[in-house]
Amino acid sequence: MSAARAAADVVVIGAGAVGAAVAWYATRAGLSVTVVERGAIVSGSSSACEGNLLVSDKEAGPELDLALYSHDLWAGELLEYRELWEFDFKGGLVVASTDAGQAGLAELTVRQRAAGVVVDDVPLTEVPALEPHLTRDIAGAAYYPQDCQVQPVLLAAHLLRMAREAGATVLTDTPVTGLVRSGDAVTGVVTGRGTIAAPIVVNCAGAWAGEVAALAGISMPVFPRRGFVLVTEPLPPTVFHKVYAGEYVASTQSSDAGLQTSTVIESTRGGTVLIGSSRERVGFDRAPSLPAIREIAAKALRLYPALREVSVMRSYLGFRPYCLDHLPVIGDDPRAPGLWHAAGHEGAGIGLSVGTAKLLVQAMTGVPTDLDLTPFAADRATLQEVAHA
Repeated sequence: MSAARAAADVVVIGAGAVGAAVAWYATRAGLSVTVVERGAIVSGSSSACEGNLLVSDKEAGPELDLALYSHDLWAGELLEYRELWEFDFKGGLVVASTDAGQAGLAELTVRQRAAGVVVDDVPLTEVPALEPHLTRDIAGAAYYPQDCQVQPVLLAAHLLRMAREAGATVLTDTPVTGLVRSGDAVTGVVTGRGTIAAPIVVNCAGAWAGEVAALAGISMPVFPRRGFVLVTEPLPPTVFHKVYAGEYVASTQSSDAGLQTSTVIESTRGGTVLIGSSRERVGFDRAPSLPAIREIAAKALRLYPALREVSVMRSYLGFRPYCLDHLPVIGDDPRAPGLWHAAGHEGAGIGLSVGTAKLLVQAMTGVPTDLDLTPFAADRATLQEVAHA
């Protein structure tokens, strides 16, 4: 693109999983799309996660509704592409280590079933058949067949390729330095490579979404929440499902800024095992944290003692885009007409990406949305009040 003014129907800021999904659904709807990414594609949070598509870790409410909607897309209209991004119906096994934890898990499953989640209580005698290397020292377990997994980098890369094949333009190494304004309205973006006019600008900048919103002079309280993942050497088949401790659900809903860890373990097609997870509010600090890594490893060994002699090849970190009221921001922003948001999904962005994108494109093209987007509104009272509390 030259310094001359270009034009599109939609400019998408960010080339991670959410931005890629928005670009693809928008091109499918017949819109001309330009994606602008300040670095390489999938260079943010989407490249530093496990690729989970989960319903099991969500309480009944709008986020779970969005997760179930997204699941139906993954298992329905997107199933023909499953091999492109290594989509796997692996299922999730949630385990409780104590009687109190099991009581809490049982209560959670009741609420989830009422909301439409498929979940089976697993007798302790049947757990070894599902996960033979899992510790026997547990109090209960629940199996979630709707939990799935994708390879997140492949997901975003292929969605962007498919969008380009449908006519989209993808510009990398193109940071957005400003927004074009007409009064309060946003009518395009300013980049180091020129200005792109568009009646719709979609903020898919992940943990950096607040910085993009600030260019329009508005507050978007999306914060980075750092998390680490450990990667083992390739192993014979050892972990057969997405397995995590019951307290993981509570950690995803916590607003504690300090370090929190809860065990999450799963295998990859390459034979490595991914071990998480941690959460802490430390800004964009990329420094390794030995306390976090040690705590993750120690808790993992309690669930899988068989991993004690296994080597960890590496660890990596990412920044989950986190809203203090635990709901993403999806939809237009009445404070800056023309600016739309799809951000703040925290650790669920991969799984919720396609549902978010389809709903957003329905809204921007005037089609009645399959789900009510009101709970995800940019100017919702809970988001702004919590942020300024």
